[in-house]
Amino acid sequence: MSEISGLTHLRLERPVPGVAMLVLDAPELRNAMSDEMTTSWVRAIDELAADTEVRAVVVTGEGSAFSSGGNTSWIASEPDATVDRLRSRMLPFYRAWLSIRRLEVPTIAAINGPAIGAGLAMALACDLRFAARGARMGVPFVKLGLHPGMATTYLLPDVVGPSVARDLLLTGRLVEAEEALALGLVSRVLEPEDFREQAVAGAAEIAATAPIASRLTKIALQRGHASLEACLEWEALAQPITLATADLQEGIRAAQEKRAPDFDGR
Repeated sequence: MSEISGLTHLRLERPVPGVAMLVLDAPELRNAMSDEMTTSWVRAIDELAADTEVRAVVVTGEGSAFSSGGNTSWIASEPDATVDRLRSRMLPFYRAWLSIRRLEVPTIAAINGPAIGAGLAMALACDLRFAARGARMGVPFVKLGLHPGMATTYLLPDVVGPSVARDLLLTGRLVEAEEALALGLVSRVLEPEDFREQAVAGAAEIAATAPIASRLTKIALQRGHASLEACLEWEALAQPITLATADLQEGIRAAQEKRAPDFDGR
């Protein structure tokens, strides 16, 4: 059950303290991004953005698929529409799903099965991607006669580099989890039998770190730096912020006492 009433094709769960899990819940549609799911997604992201107890977020799919992407019947529903009309539909759709990038806490796409097109683009918008062994993923837009969407031509090169991105975007080929790991598309391949539990455990590991340091590190990585000097200037401000926290003192004590730290975000 979702803790937000009225969500459709989506669940928001709290599997362990500090971790929220968004479950795409339209298995009969292979978790295609329906209008109802899109609306629910935005509501859930708004909820998580305001929740100070959340320290990591996992996104996964119900059933055998992660997400088959945009609903093709929706995409082809207005064959006579003008370019301007279609653009006015696509931009809000892109922005709705990429809203996960607004979250300051680390996010993990737990790719339990096929992640295709816009489904993979949403996973690329997350900070980390874990894949179940055998899961297939790709961006076959050109095979449908489509230019890539949802910032794929920005996000994919950022994750895997321009050469691999060209390969995947121009051929439209799908790769399995093991090749995706070798390409840098995912960072872990997990066994499917207890995939969700392993993904949550990875999120719990992140949630156990110091929240202020974690958020600032995510922001630095997501925004990037224009130059080495710009990086140094950011770190010369961000690191002193963490040096002034009670969590730093707790972290040092825990290391000295050879125990796990208990960070509270102060």
